[in-house]
Amino acid sequence: MRRPQKSCPFCETRVRFVDYKDDRSLGRFITDNGKILPKRLSGVCARHQRQLAIAIKRARFLALLPYIKGQQA
Repeated sequence: MRRPQKSCPFCETRVRFVDYKDDRSLGRFITDNGKILPKRLSGVCARHQRQLAIAIKRARFLALLPYIKGQQA
């Protein structure tokens, strides 16, 4: 069975670029283990999924997001 297609939350709000400084919106797309959610689970379009992955990696590098969600930065 096919799942109903989810709409991209970034496209709905007309976001052009995903900002790495917005840790609240990026936190929605990370699992409890700190992994980035895949496109099929998060419902993000391909363009924003690529931007999202880069933004999460930048935020981790700058210690805005933890690498593992259970630990404090």
